[in-house]
Amino acid sequence: MRKDIFYEPIGNAVHIVLYKPEIPYNTGNIIRLCANVGAELHLIHPLGFQLTEAKLRRAALDYSDLTVVTEHENLEDYRKMYPDRVFYATSARARRYYSEIEFGTNDSYIFGPESSGIPPTVLDTIPTERHLLIPMKPGNRSLNIANAVSIIAYEAWRQNSFYDAGPPRTVPRIEN
Repeated sequence: MRKDIFYEPIGNAVHIVLYKPEIPYNTGNIIRLCANVGAELHLIHPLGFQLTEAKLRRAALDYSDLTVVTEHENLEDYRKMYPDRVFYATSARARRYYSEIEFGTNDSYIFGPESSGIPPTVLDTIPTERHLLIPMKPGNRSLNIANAVSIIAYEAWRQNSFYDAGPPRTVPRIEN
């Protein structure tokens, strides 16, 4: 099943894929992020919450109308729909920093459930050289998923020359 929630696809955009997301406010935050960087958001069922406009609007503000959000019954359906995409997975067990790869506009970045991360059965379907690690200080287990998605999405956008971004704004310097 594919269900577009907001608008039509925006071309050859980076895809953010949330595999079985659990927290609606994180998903709303990620919707806002996707609007800001021109990424499409794909939600893989089952979701840990009811996907309603009201729940998403609280965290996504008015950005829901500025991005594409698509639901998929399962990851296999998503992959069949986009067979030519390059898949990457984020994992605390990965051996390669996200900053070591060359990001493209045909990439899909998969993030696992907030409580457990991507399960081994999904990780095993993606070559280990495409498992990405976001470094942290020793003793820390994970980042909030919205923060992790932000790091990857902005790095992908940066490496693609901030495609379709508006011009930099000049901010007056404040003198002390």
